[in-house]
Amino acid sequence: VKKGDRVSIYLPMIPELVYTVLACARIGAVHSVVFAGFSSESLCERIMDAKSSVLVTADGVYRGDKLINLKEISDEALEKCVEKGASSVARCLVIKHEALRTKTGASCNKLQTPWDSERDVWWDEAMSDSSEECEPEWLDAEDPLFILYTSGSTGKPKVMDFVAHGYLLYTFLTFKYVFDYQHHDVYWCTADIGWITGHSYIIYGPLANGATSVLVSKHQLGTRVDTRVPVHHSINVLMSM
Repeated sequence: VKKGDRVSIYLPMIPELVYTVLACARIGAVHSVVFAGFSSESLCERIMDAKSSVLVTADGVYRGDKLINLKEISDEALEKCVEKGASSVARCLVIKHEALRTKTGASCNKLQTPWDSERDVWWDEAMSDSSEECEPEWLDAEDPLFILYTSGSTGKPKVMDFVAHGYLLYTFLTFKYVFDYQHHDVYWCTADIGWITGHSYIIYGPLANGATSVLVSKHQLGTRVDTRVPVHHSINVLMSM
């Protein structure tokens, strides 16, 4: 992956989602986060339009008590891309999020994750021998940072392009002055990173200000848990969506 490449990200609210977004930003790749609740058809449309060369997903995630096979949905989306003659994804990076591990440390995947050995790569295996050093790619002010699609509830999803310096300056300043963040504060935004609010006020804005923030996996949220999160983590700045 290099500067200008498109990377589609189909992940739940887990730390690896933040890692992937920031990794793309560091090397100048354009990330396209797709909300992990979308169907294979919705994912297919966004991959095709972005012309992504890489898809990052996970084996699965719980929504409530239901285990969702994200890799299976991703495979269906990639198959649809092939059927429509627009197969641009050369690699699919898969995170072992819900995989079980045996006492020996070996992976035992209860999801029965489908696998294409020529295309699919496990995240942990790819990272096992990777360097800890990664020089940043220098970008011009108007170079693209990421693209994001509307929900499509009123028609075909519309793509929004965000450029590096303008967007970063905007999120830095709005987080600093609108939220009046102070160095001793602990911040939590309840939005999903799949939407622009999550991009701006979970990832870029807080981190640009060096904020201490809380990331909560959506499947952990419920009425009972919601009320305990701020108290448990001493949160005193809250943005709720």
